Amino acid sequence: MALRQNPILLFLVLCSGCSIASTSSTSKPNIVFILTDDQDVVLGGLTPLKKTETLIGQHGVKFDNMFVTSPLCCPSRSSILTGQYIHNHRARNNSISGGCSSPGWQQGPEKHSVSTYVKKLGYRTFFSGKYLNQYGMPQVGGPEHVPPGWDEWVGLVGNSRYYNYTLSVNGNPEKHGDTYASDYLTDILKEHAVSFINEQSEASPPFFMMVATPACHAPFTPAPQYKDNFNTSKAPRTKSFNTAGGPTKHWLIRNTPHPMKDSSINASDSIFRNRWRTLLSVDDLVDQVVQALDKGKHLENTYIIFSSDNGFHLGQFSLPQDKRQLYEFDVRVPFMIRGPGVMANKTSQSPILNIDIAPTIVELAGGKAPESMDGRSILPLLKADGESSHKGGNANWRTDFLVQHFGEGDLKIRGCPQLSPGVSCCWPNCVCEDAWNNTYSCVRSLSSSEDMMYCEFNDKEAFVELYDIKKDPDQLTNIVKKVAPKFLAKKHSRLVDLATCSGDSCREAYSETVDLGL
Repeated sequence: MALRQNPILLFLVLCSGCSIASTSSTSKPNIVFILTDDQDVVLGGLTPLKKTETLIGQHGVKFDNMFVTSPLCCPSRSSILTGQYIHNHRARNNSISGGCSSPGWQQGPEKHSVSTYVKKLGYRTFFSGKYLNQYGMPQVGGPEHVPPGWDEWVGLVGNSRYYNYTLSVNGNPEKHGDTYASDYLTDILKEHAVSFINEQSEASPPFFMMVATPACHAPFTPAPQYKDNFNTSKAPRTKSFNTAGGPTKHWLIRNTPHPMKDSSINASDSIFRNRWRTLLSVDDLVDQVVQALDKGKHLENTYIIFSSDNGFHLGQFSLPQDKRQLYEFDVRVPFMIRGPGVMANKTSQSPILNIDIAPTIVELAGGKAPESMDGRSILPLLKADGESSHKGGNANWRTDFLVQHFGEGDLKIRGCPQLSPGVSCCWPNCVCEDAWNNTYSCVRSLSSSEDMMYCEFNDKEAFVELYDIKKDPDQLTNIVKKVAPKFLAKKHSRLVDLATCSGDSCREAYSETVDLGL
């Protein structure tokens, strides 16, 4: 059963969060949000970011348990912007028909995204980089469409690219080619961000700046000065690397060819190196942004948030490269934050989500998180007393949450004639990373008493996977047939609640535990 919030305790917690946003200045703080693309933490995705770790992590709080509610770009980004689960913002996948930057999105959720709330609070707003995968397509208004709430808009048309792309600069298309100095996208975004900061004075309104880099998404193109870094590195040989999923995994994993071909392993290793190389340019971006904030005397009154839209895998369960799976490598991402009143050089174990980013930004800006948002502001966790109050899994913070993916399949699989319709993303060697029946909903539970992942598939098998992640962090062993029926019934009931929740009902802490019966 869900526990009721203690109103006095809730008031005190929220007030402690509000004090964070006003500790160092009587003026409103600035907010900078840097978002990477497909950056994992399980496979060492933070390793190349030495300057970022120093400039943000060591000056603030790092969250070891940051999760996305969907391991796919457009659904996750839509959740980041709206603070809502997929079933509320309805961007189910990366296609226009699936809700990505669709007319329905533009007419509804986009008008209630974080930028619109912060703008109403008196902020000057700036966006540069990848927005949503289908942004700027002719069917959805082209680059002339500028999402509401943004004063300055430099939006990438379509999906991540490093060269040969089009930017919408305040609604005007700007084409770029393949010359490093004038076109490498991560650096172009850095220049736009630094220029915007340099234009702000101490007398300017507070600003909210979001920079969404292409790194480390495909096509994994590093800047020329970094093309030879990490030459001896390989994709981490985790326990699940080049491992057969076995009969206890869902259909897609069961049918993944095993062992991996040498060419697939080599491709995974090459992609791993190039992903890290692209992140070195992100590290430069963070460094230059912080320097510009410092030079302009904004740094001490600015919150800087760093995160990613989803994780990634490279050879886990013999899948060469992608995301979209329910496992930890695809749903865990980095998150760190620094700013006035935030603890310095601390690590938090509290579970936070991509749907928490929007309400956090709104409250940092001095507003109240809208009731329509399913996430919760993490401000109470940024002070020592807020973090300690979470330990023990009490009513102050969540202990479980929803993770979903809606699988996609193609009618024609180009270059793979042996494959039947219904699968997609078949690369390399015709190994498929997604399918129509790769559709699932999960309850991820994380507290002092439980560390579990329970998932139900929407397929003809009604397949179920259950992992005790504390004992089995690589999720090698599906224990669904070993636990008590009562435990499974409770997990199913909780999944139904979360899959239909909205606002307050999504934010309620849940503390009931049932013995596994092992």
